[in-house]
Amino acid sequence: MQTAEAMTIDERRKYLGLMTVRYARASKKERSHLLDDMEHVTKLDRKTLIRLINGDVTRHARQKQRGCTCDVAVSDVVRIIAESFDYVCAERLTPNLPWMAQCLAQHGALTLFPSVSAKLEQISVSSVRRLLQQIPGQPHHLPRPATGPANSLTRDIPMTRIAWDEATPGHFEVDLVHHCGPSTDGQYGHTLQMIDVTTGWSERVGMLGRSNSVMQKALTRTRERLPFPIIELHPDNGGEFFNTPVMAYFSQELQQTLISRSRPFHTNDNRFVEQKNSSLVRAFVGDQRFDTMTQILALNDMYEKMWLYYNLFQPVLRLAEKEVVPVDGGAFKIRRRYDVARTPFDRLCATGIVSKDHQDDLNRKRDQINPRRLKDEVYTLLDRLLSLPCAKISKEDTDASPIIPTPKEDNGAQ
Repeated sequence: MQTAEAMTIDERRKYLGLMTVRYARASKKERSHLLDDMEHVTKLDRKTLIRLINGDVTRHARQKQRGCTCDVAVSDVVRIIAESFDYVCAERLTPNLPWMAQCLAQHGALTLFPSVSAKLEQISVSSVRRLLQQIPGQPHHLPRPATGPANSLTRDIPMTRIAWDEATPGHFEVDLVHHCGPSTDGQYGHTLQMIDVTTGWSERVGMLGRSNSVMQKALTRTRERLPFPIIELHPDNGGEFFNTPVMAYFSQELQQTLISRSRPFHTNDNRFVEQKNSSLVRAFVGDQRFDTMTQILALNDMYEKMWLYYNLFQPVLRLAEKEVVPVDGGAFKIRRRYDVARTPFDRLCATGIVSKDHQDDLNRKRDQINPRRLKDEVYTLLDRLLSLPCAKISKEDTDASPIIPTPKEDNGAQ
């Protein structure tokens, strides 16, 4: 059952303009009933209705513009926080301004006065959006290359997609991003990315080639680092996932895990990981070719820092409601509403699925990290990665046995 939306100011004034004629002609008793009806419809109190009806219900332009509540100090703090969040949208940024300001002030990245802190608690999304219009964002890059067709092993794998309102963490969309540059000749690097639909938790591993052993090592690495168990893995129909050795790995190491796949020609079945392929992989490395172990090691060094930054500090929005709304001409559109932006770690803790000890460890790690410095470290490692030369494509490169590098630290996750 659909709930009625509140009237806008223009709709309310138009309604009162129509009721004014009836009110002027009504008796004293009828006026009382009319006021009851107007109270119910407009949600205004009785005194306000009487004042409007006896006065002028027409809206007039503001004679004196309101002063700007966002002074220079607030604008500077918002700019620093927006840069620290890597220029997320106003909807994701606004509810996370207070705690990030405290965090940055703790690490000396900004000076936070009590008056500014109070204004950050009250600032609206529209005000933040106007401030962000003066700050340049990050460029977007091209989408990933197309993958190959499905093979016969996919016949036994159920075709579905993970529900957008899945409430239990552990349902992961999985995809492989190719780093081949303009040519697919020879051996080149890939990024295995996993996105949890419920919390937005993201995992990335760089690897050279996509052989069976490399895929198994990448999956093992992400599984050991995750702070919560995997319930479902949902890749597309790529042969790098659905082959005999990898399927045997699924049955041996992930016996309690559901394996599903996207429906053919339904490109939006993996919509969450596809979006993150653009914002968390392509937006950083673009369409560069990576075909040396040195490049893959540098790529994983950057991903280690991104693991901390995007899971512990970067707020994400989650779809809270979808409503089918009729429009002119008998057509329909879907109206989407999102919840308050929170970090994947905060969303994960709210589910209660993480142990108290593990949660305390990650909380201590987050308190010890300066997010502004961490973001700078990510881009410093990115500059180093992009400066490394590629290898010449040769028979030795094609026949080499690829391995996945082991990260230097585990970042406190299991």
